[in-house]
Amino acid sequence: MMTYKNVMEALEWASSFLVDNGREQTAARIVMQHILGTSYSEVMLHLQDKLTEEQQVKFKALIEEHVNGRPVQYCVGSEEFYGRSFIVNESVLIPRPETEELILGTINRMTKLFQHQALKVADIGTGSGAIAISMKLECPALSVVATDLSEDALATAQKNAQRLEADIDFRLGDLTAPLAGEKFDIILSNPPYIAFDEAEAMSDVVLKHEPHSALFAEEDGLILYRQLAEQLPMYMNRPALIGLEIGYTQGEKVAKFFQDSFPQATISIEKDINGKPRMIFCEIHV
Repeated sequence: MMTYKNVMEALEWASSFLVDNGREQTAARIVMQHILGTSYSEVMLHLQDKLTEEQQVKFKALIEEHVNGRPVQYCVGSEEFYGRSFIVNESVLIPRPETEELILGTINRMTKLFQHQALKVADIGTGSGAIAISMKLECPALSVVATDLSEDALATAQKNAQRLEADIDFRLGDLTAPLAGEKFDIILSNPPYIAFDEAEAMSDVVLKHEPHSALFAEEDGLILYRQLAEQLPMYMNRPALIGLEIGYTQGEKVAKFFQDSFPQATISIEKDINGKPRMIFCEIHV
């Protein structure tokens, strides 16, 4: 078996092996953090430390598993989101950094739009629970409901809520169905929004492992936005806020759906850290 003198040698082998196989070398750091159960800065401080034989075997196996196409987050079973570690597996989409901006944008608007913080929030299509849990932990006065169509996804989200000690009301069902008879101050969603014909341009790592039900949608990826725009008027208090993550080409069409449903609302299309239109915020005043 290949042996490494220390952490640094193992990282050097993994980085070159990953690059040679067309994978990002950052996966080496992610796997090493997982093996050592520590942070990036701690790994950097212990580059000269020896790895046990068991750690070496596990490190090499996880790197090879990622090279063979499995997303590194699924290999190690977690992903960082909004400063916290979330369990992820093939039942849920891996949380992306862009979605952190949806939370930040929501919190910034909350303080301006509402007079109090004891608000009712729903996260529709919660997946790993990243949005719902982050909102609850950042703003503990919120009452948060999280829904998903997938029982497996909800089970993963519930595990995350338990680990991170977030009090969330999880409900199984499609779109707004689990919210029947209630009204909310804030509704957030990062629904499936990729058109089926975009699949051929996507990475095999994503296509073969992440749940297609959380990636793709009919009507060129727009069907769920149209349905949400049609359904949400009966669920919103006044004032209210709707925040959605979108595909970067979908801004104008999604904005029109919500302007048609909420003619008096202020609707903005916001760009992400990469300068791409990525979020729609709908502020409802009357």
